[in-house]
Amino acid sequence: MSRYDLTDFEWRMVEPLLPNKPRGVPRVDDRRVLNGIFWVLRSGAPWRDLPERYGPRTTCYNRFTRWRKAGVWARLMDAITAAHDGDIQMIDSTSVRAHQQAATAKRGVEITVSVARAAGSRPRSTSSSMRRGSRSGSA
Repeated sequence: MSRYDLTDFEWRMVEPLLPNKPRGVPRVDDRRVLNGIFWVLRSGAPWRDLPERYGPRTTCYNRFTRWRKAGVWARLMDAITAAHDGDIQMIDSTSVRAHQQAATAKRGVEITVSVARAAGSRPRSTSSSMRRGSRSGSA
């Protein structure tokens, strides 16, 4: 069992909620496909990097999109929420924001922390990082 695979308890909760309309070619094992879908969603990897133990990536992707269009994922989430009496919290990373300067850092810039000066100390100035040297190497 992989770290992203459903446990037996989770599978028993989810299995009755899945669509089960046998038509045409026999379906690939739903649990294996779900584990593959969860592997992609939890790891953040593209579908083409899906390990072979979960079956063909096209099967996992097609089932994921079909179930999305059919509302299966919404029903699953509603059932999970109801099973926990609404006492479940999830965070979608698309709604978590960082400060705009958190993503970039300039090289050679000195970070100065502002604190109150001790009584009797004389003020000092911080030198600019551009005076020490230029990026082009000529100074």
